[in-house]
Amino acid sequence: MEEIKEVKKEENKGSMLFDFASVIMTGIVAIAVVFTFFFRTATVSGRSMQPTLNHADMLMVTAFDKKHEAGDIVVVTQPNAFNEPIIKRIIAVGGQTVDIDFEQGIVYIDGKAEHGDYTLAAPTYERENFEGPITVPEGFLFVMGDNRNDSTDSRSDAVGLIDERYIYGTVVGRLSPPGSWDVV
Repeated sequence: MEEIKEVKKEENKGSMLFDFASVIMTGIVAIAVVFTFFFRTATVSGRSMQPTLNHADMLMVTAFDKKHEAGDIVVVTQPNAFNEPIIKRIIAVGGQTVDIDFEQGIVYIDGKAEHGDYTLAAPTYERENFEGPITVPEGFLFVMGDNRNDSTDSRSDAVGLIDERYIYGTVVGRLSPPGSWDVV
């Protein structure tokens, strides 16, 4: 009788261990599926998006958002002078006109001053190669970094207008540093 109890105890331990391993493996597979098909990650390189994003911030990105809007932060894989993806904010979409008053540091979209908390960080004094006004063609985006005077973006021939087909994804939040999810 004692031997039967010991065998059942061992079977229960083995069953519990198997159940635990099964739960862990299911969790790993579920996370892999989510990050493969639904979300991606990207890491910020440089200072062009400060103060909103900092160098080495890890971001969660979704590729499901195919309707890009002004104000969205996107990861761009379009070939550029840096030979790496860049992270910028959409300023204007196809059909909108962009002009910049470099003396006042104000960006105008369709004749109206750009608005948003990110515009308070730095007036736009750096000209790059921009000669405006420019109307963004359909299927393209005009992007800029939040750190306007230390950002190579659509104002520059090194980046230019962004073909929407090269959008890797739209940033939905910040994974690291911990506790700083919001990227508005």
